[in-house]
Amino acid sequence: MTRRPTIIDVAHLAGVSKATAARVINGDQTLVKQATRERVLQAASQLGYERNAVAGSLRTDQTKIVALSIPDITNPFWPEVARGAQDGLERLGYSVVTVNTDWDPEREQHYLGVVRRNRFDGLIINPAQVSNDTLKRLHIPVVILGAGKHYPDFDSVGSATQDGVTQSLSHLYELGHSRIGLCAGRSRTNTERLRYDGYITFHTRHGLPLEESLIIQTEFSEQAGYDGFLRLMQHPRPPSAVFAANDILAIGALRAAQAMGCRVPEDVSIMGMDDIYAASITSPALTTVAKPKYDIGQRAAELLIGRMSGDTDSPPQHIHLPCRLVIRSSTAVCKTSV
Repeated sequence: MTRRPTIIDVAHLAGVSKATAARVINGDQTLVKQATRERVLQAASQLGYERNAVAGSLRTDQTKIVALSIPDITNPFWPEVARGAQDGLERLGYSVVTVNTDWDPEREQHYLGVVRRNRFDGLIINPAQVSNDTLKRLHIPVVILGAGKHYPDFDSVGSATQDGVTQSLSHLYELGHSRIGLCAGRSRTNTERLRYDGYITFHTRHGLPLEESLIIQTEFSEQAGYDGFLRLMQHPRPPSAVFAANDILAIGALRAAQAMGCRVPEDVSIMGMDDIYAASITSPALTTVAKPKYDIGQRAAELLIGRMSGDTDSPPQHIHLPCRLVIRSSTAVCKTSV
């Protein structure tokens, strides 16, 4: 195996000192003639030399690397968030390392150790279980993806989820649905119940009877949506509409409806939340609430860049970007209200 070229090799090929070669490679525009600079850059290109970022970080205390920690890389929601964060950070020369925790606290702690040992400049994280104090002990800028309620010392960016729940339930209510089932994904952290709380608040506000038997709390998976829908429809008085906590659950509910010969939306309306791509190509296409996934990632990147650039005194920002109702074909007027 051939060894990697070093700055000494570049200097030798260009006919300059190691200090001169290093000055050119590090972008120093002073004290080096243009002709010399071109010789050094040509020699580096010819040898395939890459600047040692690790060695450079010891001098500048910057690695230009940021970690993005997400809980479920298989959920189509997260790639758009990741793309927004990556686009925002790469414009300023940062590389992004994406890690997947699978909602596992041990994996999360492992990756936090990687961030610490490798001197990453910053972290964007949707926490699985890590505490505010543990993140403070990283001693680097951190931005939370989500409501940020339990992370008062850090900036956070999320969506206005409870407003999105209200939009969803209002849409169904305006179609005449008063018995609405909820397929609520169970929070892995047991700290956020925004969809469940929004559902309770909506029923109270509109004077609707609240039936706990119409609430299914389960995992955020397609199979869980399938099983949850079957349980709801086996109720002695099944709901005329089902609101699923995300589109993956809703797609599972659509599959279950088809399996049991239940027509959507003629027999039951189904709607989800997030507006992942698959929601637009299901049959019928899924009514949902769109979350600004790319914008969440991009705003998180902007906040992190500000902190990494030295803004350490301003108070943390907690940003909740608005959701948007997307009406497609999986919801219709309730038959019993016509």
